[in-house]
Amino acid sequence: MSDATAQGDARQSWRFLLLYALAWAGSAIAYVPFLTVLLPVRVTELAGTGDVRMLGFLTFGGAIAASIANIGFGWLSDWTGHRRVWIAIGLVGNVALLLMVPAAQGLVELLAIILGWQLALNMMMAPLAAWAGDYVPDGQKGLLGGLMAFAPAAGAITTAFVTIPGLAGPDERLWIVAAIVLTCVAPVLIFGAPTQFPELLRDDLGGPAEAVDAAKPVKRMWAARLAVQVAEAALFAYLLYWFRSIDEGVTDAEVARIFGFVLAAAVPLALLSGRWADRAGRPILPLAICAFIAAIGLSAMALASGVASGLALALAGYVVFGLAATVFLSLHSSQTLRVLPRARHRGRDLGFFNLTNTVPSLVMPWLTIAIVPVFGYSGLMALLAALALVACGLLASTGRALIRRN
Repeated sequence: MSDATAQGDARQSWRFLLLYALAWAGSAIAYVPFLTVLLPVRVTELAGTGDVRMLGFLTFGGAIAASIANIGFGWLSDWTGHRRVWIAIGLVGNVALLLMVPAAQGLVELLAIILGWQLALNMMMAPLAAWAGDYVPDGQKGLLGGLMAFAPAAGAITTAFVTIPGLAGPDERLWIVAAIVLTCVAPVLIFGAPTQFPELLRDDLGGPAEAVDAAKPVKRMWAARLAVQVAEAALFAYLLYWFRSIDEGVTDAEVARIFGFVLAAAVPLALLSGRWADRAGRPILPLAICAFIAAIGLSAMALASGVASGLALALAGYVVFGLAATVFLSLHSSQTLRVLPRARHRGRDLGFFNLTNTVPSLVMPWLTIAIVPVFGYSGLMALLAALALVACGLLASTGRALIRRN
């Protein structure tokens, strides 16, 4: 029996899969409410009218720290061979530093806490991402990706919950987030007990020629995710401004509801797509289809400002793009584990894949500044649609290569 067949027949327990999905959702809850709402509130308290500029510095510094820490702690978890310990230490550090934010009396102190928090967050997330590769067989990676789609929705729901008027003050909100993160992540560390599959911990490469051949799908998967993440980062940062360029009456509450709907609706779609990929043995095909659909949505968004029913077309285009991109990113996270050839470097290599999450946030503001004043938001959406089509092409070739290999 081949290793591919053995992995296809192997099954991880539902208990571990569900606990892992809960922990992955907890990792999203650890940063989404904090970075989108709670940190800006604290920065405004300390910086006053200079809050936007200072928040930009904090976000930039945090993204750099996150990029380095994710690679570093992924490598450390590879080297030590004990991912659970690193996840636990990162969890404790994350919770502790969240609760230290109110103690910062100046921007320098707040920056130090943010950098420490980013280190702790990635100390938890990098080994947690690699842990799935150690214990989830290829035949369940589509299901894993579907379950991971709960994470963005969980982050958005928690943000809405902690900001309910009258529920809690700024400091108490941090306590609520910390408690939820602890409740989500700790169970998999205590009760996970995954079934072990030795074939998942063995390197697949036999020699230099095979190493070069195995690197091609990895590079294509990395580039495809980067292309889609650039589009996702642009829409995350400028969605409200873009809607208002079409209709000035659009409110931030309406945009938040649309965003929440997309994240929630993407969960069942990701689960269905992931299960189909497992059963059909076509792990990359849903990714290519999602990238193509995302390009269609972005194309509709590019045309929205030039038609009479612009707002309706803009809304439809964004929903199409948002659903496709959310499903894409969830399934991509799990299927990436399939193409990484070196089990002993899995955490480090996933850290390099994590750069596709942080780099777009660093380059997107400059790209927008260069394009929007000259070509408008329509030009930006057209460029993003082209990037999504590039991702589709890269993934189509990756899927064919994996079929030939198997």
